Amino acid sequence: MKTINVLSIGNSFSQDGHKYVHDMARKEGVSIELTNLCISGCPLEIHYRNMMEDKRSYYIQINGHGTPFLTSLKEGLLTKNWDYITLQQGSHLSYVEESYEPYLAELVKYVRLMCPKAKVLLHETWGYETGSDAIINAGFQTFEEMFAKIKLCYAKAAKDVQFDGVIPSGTALSYLLEMGITKIHRDPLHASFGVSRLTLAMLWYHCLTGNDIESINFNGMTEAVSPEEYRIAKEAVKRALLGGNFS
Repeated sequence: MKTINVLSIGNSFSQDGHKYVHDMARKEGVSIELTNLCISGCPLEIHYRNMMEDKRSYYIQINGHGTPFLTSLKEGLLTKNWDYITLQQGSHLSYVEESYEPYLAELVKYVRLMCPKAKVLLHETWGYETGSDAIINAGFQTFEEMFAKIKLCYAKAAKDVQFDGVIPSGTALSYLLEMGITKIHRDPLHASFGVSRLTLAMLWYHCLTGNDIESINFNGMTEAVSPEEYRIAKEAVKRALLGGNFS
């Protein structure tokens, strides 16, 4: 069985995306290994500066689990023959259009130079919890208001830089809210351990494999998910994929 090797140049939001994918895929008879080069809250500018200075600043996370090991961006890129490499903006700058460039384009250029066979994906992040101090401090009142701005910024980034695809995580989580899931965060920023991380895992699984998610019945979440929430999660993923290039 061929293993799909995935590297994310990210932070805790990519960890949210990774957390259940490996175990979910294994239950489906698919081998996916995910590595996250993680700096908490790290924006594109810092990734770019770490690239230029070859800093060993990244904690290595494997399949959503932390390790004590540090690496540099270059070392991480050269560790394996990656099938997919993802990039994203830090959540606190995700709604600031001018914060993406020139950093994202330069990072993608470097990634393609180091790993010419890998597909490079843009990972769309999401907004903060409605009414939280975090979202108010960011200048918004609701998730929907913040995410509308984030979505515009990611759409422009995807247009300006050549990617092989977009993982529409923020869009999928926005559909959870639209379909009646009232709690999608575990704190003001991050995805809930149950239905939100489940949704992200099914989305990533499809984007990485092309496999249908309808028959998935993974139950390894650390927070309970009801049958109705499970149904909504699958529907949210399907709706999110309709607007992208993974449908």
